Amino acid sequence: MSTFFENKVVWITGASSGLGEALAKEFAVGKAKLVLSARRESELERVKKECAIHISPENILTLPMDVAELSNVKTDVQKVIQKFGRVDILLNNAGIAQRSFAGDTPIEVERTIMEVNYFGAIILTKEVLHVMRRQQSGNIVAISSVMGKFGYPGRSSYSASKHALHGYFESLRIEENKNNIHVHVICPGYVKTNVSYNAITETGKSHNQMDKGQEKGMDPNVAARKILNAIRTNRFETFFGGTELLALTLKRFLPIIFYRLVVRAGKK
Repeated sequence: MSTFFENKVVWITGASSGLGEALAKEFAVGKAKLVLSARRESELERVKKECAIHISPENILTLPMDVAELSNVKTDVQKVIQKFGRVDILLNNAGIAQRSFAGDTPIEVERTIMEVNYFGAIILTKEVLHVMRRQQSGNIVAISSVMGKFGYPGRSSYSASKHALHGYFESLRIEENKNNIHVHVICPGYVKTNVSYNAITETGKSHNQMDKGQEKGMDPNVAARKILNAIRTNRFETFFGGTELLALTLKRFLPIIFYRLVVRAGKK
């Protein structure tokens, strides 16, 4: 096992389940120090216990947080600094998916998606950035999606929020290069988590069903290891998944065929 992450302070949002939980466990195996954030405190404590198999509980801080409401972000960052003295890696993993057509979706739902997926990541990143600049080191990770590269029926605001992450974090990577701060955007295809089950609909409520693509998606533990490798090798954009990645090639080289296929998908 590589010692690359040993004793590094890693802050993960959306750490109570799915990909965030898998990331926490992989970093624990790598002997990192963990800050685990999500809304559900009881689930964070469960993840902490599982991570404590590999590292001391003293090296794990659970910090409940709703990324849609970060009025206490300065206080939260100070709690991390008081506990560990630094932040080496920030993983903006918390997010929400969408299952509704643009014309049917109220602006309030659109705003919710942007607050969670875009502004939540930006607000926390900006506050942690002050810490990393003082350190003159750090890694900032944004979990995007392959849909950060193209639109898809029923995903308008979700896709828009992920597109926005690419523009912001690419700019940030260029700006912070002089401060030895590395920025990474991760673009998974389907990962087998409850993301589609928890996706928001035009009513503002959960989709409450697992999509076929999600059901057949990549094991989150495999996805987590790919993300750790992207950080270790300092890759800016990382794509992984199954056949859904072919859409990226079609969009770039055969856009007319891509358009016909997604229009057909929207009629189903």
